[in-house]
Amino acid sequence: MSIDNARFPLPPECRAMIRAGALVVLNHSGGKDSQAMTILLSRAVPRAQLVAVHAPLGEVEWPGTIEHIEATLPMGVPLILAPVASGKTLLERVEERGLWPSSKARWCTSDFKTGPIQRELRRYLRAHPRFGGRLVNTMGMRAAESPARARKAPWRRNDRMSVADREVFDWLPVFELSTDDVFSVIRDAGQSPHWAYAAGMSRLSCSFCILASRTDLRRAAELRPDLYRTYAELERRIGHTLSPTRRPLPEVTGVPLAAHDDSDDLGCLNGR
Repeated sequence: MSIDNARFPLPPECRAMIRAGALVVLNHSGGKDSQAMTILLSRAVPRAQLVAVHAPLGEVEWPGTIEHIEATLPMGVPLILAPVASGKTLLERVEERGLWPSSKARWCTSDFKTGPIQRELRRYLRAHPRFGGRLVNTMGMRAAESPARARKAPWRRNDRMSVADREVFDWLPVFELSTDDVFSVIRDAGQSPHWAYAAGMSRLSCSFCILASRTDLRRAAELRPDLYRTYAELERRIGHTLSPTRRPLPEVTGVPLAAHDDSDDLGCLNGR
């Protein structure tokens, strides 16, 4: 299946920025939407104006994610890694706070993705003055994913980054595509999505995500039992659950920990 121009439109302002030599940034999580977006943009934007950026999340990230991004990037497109400046892991920050992130307080995204990525993009623009401070920041969000995402503007000025000599716009190139469209783009390009999809995951984020479905959490527990234990033990130590249902992971997933774990300890989490 090919994606026609009507379903993959370049906003007029975006086309003008590309013609003016703007840098186009591919925010790449390793997931299917980022991968399809990368394939489509590599056909519409000169290679010399493309760069990919990824915020590595260490042990909570699906194994092989960085390698998958590197293997599927167009030749000649550099990959910037944007680690958190403190060097602390997500689980260390959860333990310090005594709380998991939530849908209303997604500090995991701001602290471990958005912040580090914006820092690296500012550095990249300073190091490459040929772009004139112009940047198109692309992300693989789609309207079909959720009502909240459907309300997003596919093209908007990024006021936070557009300061001094920078002009930055955020663009959602695959906003109108369906899940089937995305997998078709990947297949038609002769690529495969990240292995976690074939293993039964419906989305690629942290292995255990606060927004994950029960089905995805259960499959992640089966695929990554050691990390699953780490999460469950952290829930028990801080007295707070990853799931907004206030139920500990073993109850949510139905996947038990080893027999020597004390299920009564996990049960104390239900009240918070």
